Amino acid sequence: MYKILLGFGTVFGLMTGAASAADLPRRSAPPPVFVPVQPFTWTGFYAGIQAGYAFSDQQTIRTTEVNGSGVDLFISRIGTGSLSSRQQGFAVGGQAGYNYQLTPGSGLVFGVETDIAYTDLDKTRRVSGPLFGGAGGSLITNTTRQSLDFLGTVRGRLGYAFDRVLVYGTGGFAYGNVRTESSTTFQVAAIPTLDLYAGGIDRLETGFAYGGGIEYALPTESFLNVFRSSAVTLKVEYLHYDLNKRNVSLVNANAFPRPTVDAVSRFRSEGSVVRVGLNYKFGTY
Repeated sequence: MYKILLGFGTVFGLMTGAASAADLPRRSAPPPVFVPVQPFTWTGFYAGIQAGYAFSDQQTIRTTEVNGSGVDLFISRIGTGSLSSRQQGFAVGGQAGYNYQLTPGSGLVFGVETDIAYTDLDKTRRVSGPLFGGAGGSLITNTTRQSLDFLGTVRGRLGYAFDRVLVYGTGGFAYGNVRTESSTTFQVAAIPTLDLYAGGIDRLETGFAYGGGIEYALPTESFLNVFRSSAVTLKVEYLHYDLNKRNVSLVNANAFPRPTVDAVSRFRSEGSVVRVGLNYKFGTY
């Protein structure tokens, strides 16, 4: 009987303890803290590097006489007064600029950018023809050379941002160092080559440029973005430049008395650049 009563007491104690524990206040997990994601903005200064492929438009370089000098006899009438030329090569340089975005995330972006790039655009063309229908081995040769040492621009930019993707158009002022040369020589078998007319320029030319591109801002946690407080952006851009036309005066290159200017060669510096750029965007995001 004693053992039965002891058993009932034990069971009653356990039930009473469980009920008391159920009445104690429960410890719940704290509510989650919501941290809003800050939208990306293109606003800020940036600087970077660029590299790409440059090529000039196909152009016809024409050489014509002036002052009634009779140069037409040596150039145009034998078909050496017109040359077709096209340059191509690489371009590498850098750029810097500033963007302002109206609304973070998605929205209009205004900006200004300046860039300068070295180019290896250099082309020499020659065309020859017989002066006397091939008799006596006579030969007239017209040689032209054109090069663009560097190309720089100062442009405005207008685009629309889709968060970290920016699509934009651009246009503005362009400049570059242009070299042009033209010469005409006369050669007869067993006689040294005679320089008839020659001329050239080497100077800074100005004009305009326009184009467009697409740019992507790498997330700050990207392994390519070693500066966690800023953004690294990659862009692909097309740019067309036009540095206008010029006339190169060709003067007498020998001792025979001639007018001061015998002929003029007409050149044009116009072409395109397709390039990839990498920018560092200064700022806190």
